[in-house]
Amino acid sequence: MTDHKNPDAQKRVSFENSLIMRLNELKPRPGSKHRVKRLGCGESSGHGKTSGKGHKGQKARSGGSIRPGFEGGQMPLIRRLPKRGFNNAAFKASYALVNLGDLEQFEEGSHVTEQVLREKGLVNGKYDGLKILGRGELTKKLTVEADKFSKTGQQGIENAGGTVIIRG
Repeated sequence: MTDHKNPDAQKRVSFENSLIMRLNELKPRPGSKHRVKRLGCGESSGHGKTSGKGHKGQKARSGGSIRPGFEGGQMPLIRRLPKRGFNNAAFKASYALVNLGDLEQFEEGSHVTEQVLREKGLVNGKYDGLKILGRGELTKKLTVEADKFSKTGQQGIENAGGTVIIRG
């Protein structure tokens, strides 16, 4: 539906058509596609004879790769340096964090648990527990069940007339 008498409308239509992306016009970004290095295909190819592996030595043999950190039999750096201290990061408990402002979407008097928060999409992923934080404002009376509460989070729920249940 173009106005054939209006030249501006013609320009606008041709401009809109130029913005349409078509599957047959898709091309990879320049430089993102490379030829496959064809090895052992004659001396003049540049990848003949030793196929880019040089002459002899461990790296020229089949299966001749060495593991990261290997220093040819010399004591590796990671083993030469002293080990000190302790790191408990692998055993640290991680909590799903939910703010008071996020709890405002629940109806008055409802019981809020981690399962309910997951159903609403407020908690996603794998966590060791649930912690309620105090950012935002809560005006509804709710019963909230969680593993941990910040002081301001607990005060905000109790000030709104709600109750706090700490899971054990």
